[in-house]
Formats: sequence, structure tokens, C-alpha cells
Amino acid sequence: MTSPLSCVEIPATSNPKYSVIWLHGLGADGHDFESIVPELRLNNAAHINFIFPNAPVQAVTINGGMQMRSWYDILEASLDREVAVDDIYQSSALLDQIIQQQIDKGIKAENILLAGFSQGGVIALHTGLRYPQKLAGIMALSTYMPTTEQLKTERATANNEIPVFMAHGTMDPVVYPQIAKDSFNRLQAMNYPISWHEYPMQHSLCIEEITDISAFINRVL
Repeated sequence: MTSPLSCVEIPATSNPKYSVIWLHGLGADGHDFESIVPELRLNNAAHINFIFPNAPVQAVTINGGMQMRSWYDILEASLDREVAVDDIYQSSALLDQIIQQQIDKGIKAENILLAGFSQGGVIALHTGLRYPQKLAGIMALSTYMPTTEQLKTERATANNEIPVFMAHGTMDPVVYPQIAKDSFNRLQAMNYPISWHEYPMQHSLCIEEITDISAFINRVL
């Protein structure tokens, strides 16, 4: 099965056993986190496929309807950010196809880690917590989860115990820290094994966070 999404890939250099599927934020592309891979200094680096999908190009309402790579439309830039929930489900279905591609290549679902930054993190959380087979973990970076209410009835029991790494900048002007913390609290109340990490930064990544990400990936893969 071929995915309708193009992807930037860094294939495993040795026998592939694991896959990390990492989704970029609004207006970026699959190359956005490509350069981070060597910095992670992972124990099993040689056995990990890194896949960075490119989001579909679509009009984004808050950016004046400009066409850009986007996992879903953002309808207003209020504190709560009204988003096109249907788009989230559509992008999640596209991510399902990429996961299936990895499974078809012989990677076990339980060795697949989903990661995402900002909009990409929304899709990683939304997809991973609903995925019918056990996955390795989810990294949700500078993001939140607008579909926690729906998750109450849509969660997959296979991923009730999935480790979730949530990280955020304390000075983030794009996804306000409080929105992210609210999502964290809701997921924690649903008994997910989720951890919260915050850093003195804006809407980005920092060295300390990369160190923590590395430790998380080494633990779950």
C-alpha cells in the first residue's frame, strides 16, 4: 500500500527493527526535524527507520486562507484555537497508512513510535491513543489535544498503557502552555502513563529537551 503522503526518510543502516514517525508543525515540512536525528545519539540508531511525512497543502484560515502544509485548518487564533476537527481525523487516517506501511515492511507495531511538533503533535496524540495495535510510545512536543472529549469513547484499549512524553516551552506564544497543561491533566486523569516536561523557551526545541527526548526514545525502543 502506498501512502498518499510524501515522506523524508532516514532508513536504518542495519537490520531495521524500529520506526519513528515524526510529524512537523504548521507551514514546515518533512525536512524540519531531519537534522535532529544525529543529535539524539540513540543506542539503537542503526536499527531505527526515521520517517518524516509531509502534511497535505491546504488553505489555513488564520493565515488569510494561504495555502501551506498543514495537518488541519485553524479557524481562529483565540486562546482555545477553534480547529477543523474533521481535518484531524483525515490526517490521522493518513498517519494510519504510514504506520501500516512500516508494519508491512516487517516492523512490529509495538516498535513504532509516533512523534509530532505543534500541529504534528496533535495528530500523533490523536492517532496513537486510538490505534488498535499496541505502539511503542508518543512524543507530543509544543502541542495539545483538542480531541480529548472524543477520546473518552474512541480510545483503544491496546494503548491504555502507552508511554506519552509531553514537552512544552514556558514562554510559548503559539500554543499557550496552559492549553497544553490542560490536555496533559485530562490525559493523566484518563490514567495514561504520561510525563510532563517544560523548558524556558518559546515554540521550539532546546538542547535540554533533545537530551530528554533521547532518553525517552532509548527507553521505549
